[in-house]
Amino acid sequence: MHKLVVIPGDGIGREVVPVAVEVLEKLLPDLQIVEAEAGWSCFQRGGNAVPEATYQAIRDCSAGIFGAVSSPTGQRVPGYRSAILQLRQGLKLNTSLRPVRSWPGVSPRPGVDLMILRENSEGLYSGREHWESEGVAIAERVISRVACEALARCALDVAKARKARRITLVHKANVLPVTCGLFRDTCREVLEGEGWAAELDERLVDLAALQLVEQPEAFDLIVTSNLFGDILSDLACHWSGGLGLAPSLNWGNGIALAEPVHGSAPDITGSGRANPIAAILSMALLLRYHWQKPALAIRLEAAVENFLREEGKADFGFETTRVVGQGILAVL
Repeated sequence: MHKLVVIPGDGIGREVVPVAVEVLEKLLPDLQIVEAEAGWSCFQRGGNAVPEATYQAIRDCSAGIFGAVSSPTGQRVPGYRSAILQLRQGLKLNTSLRPVRSWPGVSPRPGVDLMILRENSEGLYSGREHWESEGVAIAERVISRVACEALARCALDVAKARKARRITLVHKANVLPVTCGLFRDTCREVLEGEGWAAELDERLVDLAALQLVEQPEAFDLIVTSNLFGDILSDLACHWSGGLGLAPSLNWGNGIALAEPVHGSAPDITGSGRANPIAAILSMALLLRYHWQKPALAIRLEAAVENFLREEGKADFGFETTRVVGQGILAVL
């Protein structure tokens, strides 16, 4: 039996997650659903963005989907921190898998098929910020050997599953020689130790960004730190049709949490315009890498591809969530 913790979260997460769960149930008839909550609205109701019961449910089931999180902008709200950051760090989900590939009807360029592996638990997202003095704020960038080693080992697993031809380390060690130097050297040591010396290269992050715009098909598997990976994956997803089609998987410590990249999108919440494909493709990542069911992942991705081949250029307006979900289910 497969168990899945379902956390709709905020905004359009509540609209796309049920569609993705319905699709997954079509592929896994034995799927058992465990409902849980987390997010800004959860914090507003009970003063806790991630209740302990949610952590425990994910630990017990080892798999989940998180829809989206809203965070207040501007002044910090006492006691609140992004729910997804808390889940990544609290559950030691140290790697984020973010694939980018060309899809018919929606991608502006054919032939793109790459994966960005992003360290997911530290870096500038460690939450270590403080005021040094009046008008001077400090954020600490945390890079640890343990997290870099875990990321590199995950890269080996993903490279094997993808039959990757090359791994590219992305950093800024020329300006950040201690933190990025530790990241680069640790990842190199692990990867070269497993026979990847000849197929391993490096890019400074600014050059990598340029080349992802100019020639994205030149990349295969990119391994990078938290903030760099966040920015580069959002940039690269342009080639797969934008954030509405951008999936991800938070992975580590024997646990996987699928998560569409698009965020809570308050401007379209409740309108029916939210595209559920990112959430659906996040389920394919869960199937392939966590549950070790590549055949089902391929079947799901083929259903998305076939739907987009027929309907990719269509504008469903206020019916997007329903029509896309039902269309992919019909193909399955």
